[in-house]
Amino acid sequence: MQVRLSSPARLRFVLLFAVALFAALPAFAAPYAAMVIDARTGKVLHSRNADARLHPASLTKMMTLYIAFQAVENGEISLDDKVRISSHAASEPPSKLGLRSGQTIAFRYLIRAAAVKSANDAATAIGEAISGSEAAFAKRMTATAKQLGMTRTTFKNAHGLTTDGHLSTARDMTTLGRHLLYDYPEYYNLFSRRSTNAGIREVPNTNRRLLDAYKGADGIKTGYTRAAGFNLVASAERGNERIIATVFGGTSTAARNARVAELLDMGFSRAPSRAPVNRPSKPAYAGNAIAGGGEVRVSGLVSRSLRPTARPLPAVANVANDALQDQIDSLVAETAAGGTSAKARVAPTPDQEIVTRLSTKGDAHWGINVGRYTSRYQAEKVLLTTALSEMATLDGVERQVLKSARGYDATFQGMTRDMADMACRRLQARNVTCFMMGPG
Repeated sequence: MQVRLSSPARLRFVLLFAVALFAALPAFAAPYAAMVIDARTGKVLHSRNADARLHPASLTKMMTLYIAFQAVENGEISLDDKVRISSHAASEPPSKLGLRSGQTIAFRYLIRAAAVKSANDAATAIGEAISGSEAAFAKRMTATAKQLGMTRTTFKNAHGLTTDGHLSTARDMTTLGRHLLYDYPEYYNLFSRRSTNAGIREVPNTNRRLLDAYKGADGIKTGYTRAAGFNLVASAERGNERIIATVFGGTSTAARNARVAELLDMGFSRAPSRAPVNRPSKPAYAGNAIAGGGEVRVSGLVSRSLRPTARPLPAVANVANDALQDQIDSLVAETAAGGTSAKARVAPTPDQEIVTRLSTKGDAHWGINVGRYTSRYQAEKVLLTTALSEMATLDGVERQVLKSARGYDATFQGMTRDMADMACRRLQARNVTCFMMGPG
């Protein structure tokens, strides 16, 4: 018996057959590559296909952000400068912040959206604000990559969507991640934020699953396109050790994160517990001239500031979670009541100005100041918060609150210059106020 199907029924049958056939085909698998290094020394601990030129996807935004930080540092643009959004930037496909053509937004919010949300429209707007056009910015990206030793990388856009010739390697992206960490530590905390205010809305971090799941993870950048697969450059710190691991070509977010966790574990198992920090050389600044053709006139700015605008410092360093905060409050209360604690003993503090010479043993005549506050209690609380969050460099260091006519200064004293420098660098990388106090 022959069964006749109506036209709608035949159409549904054909569609179902096509779906079933497509599902039976093998999934597209992007090429796999990986790299693991000891971030302190740059030593390679593992590599696999690390020099193959592959699609980097949104790992590209690490270079966009590197140049953004460079431009702010050298006065090309201010964090508070207003950028007018072009129709080209507004029309970029997701992931995006949702910028509209013609609207203006502070440059700092474009940085946050690109770093945390991985917003393509924000990345393009950054490039246009700095170099006048995305094409000119891409040339600067490629030239900067060569300065950093990324010898097999070519950029064609600011966001990382698949484009002919837009290629990099696991080795080069690992190199870039290390430069971000050491060249611009003051911005590195951006990559560990679970969410951030991007001006027009709060946006979540695309890497929050790994940040929440892996102990010590604090960045750096995810990426995905069908051609690239699921990519990630990740960094984690445990004690004195820091590892950077890169994966290209993951098959899913979960699979990529699991593989990165394995690689980070491998790195920590192979790296020595102590090693000298050999920072990479920061490249010479050349601005847009690095891309050839002289300086490019920046046309996307509503206003322009030749120097970065100073921002008020936060009253209290935001470096503790709720559980740690409860502990700190109890320790401060104990101190105020005259008690002591092994972790939170605060030395008596005579009323005086900030000292310029510390009377301590040996060459430990340096200190650091982590802010001035309106009350002794507030300063003591910040000292305890900071000491508990940065035990690697501040454990056992003398803590003093110094009173002056201008307020209460929270200080750590009795450090060598190297100790003070390292402590400040690590605190500033977490966006904690810190400056060094030297002898004389």
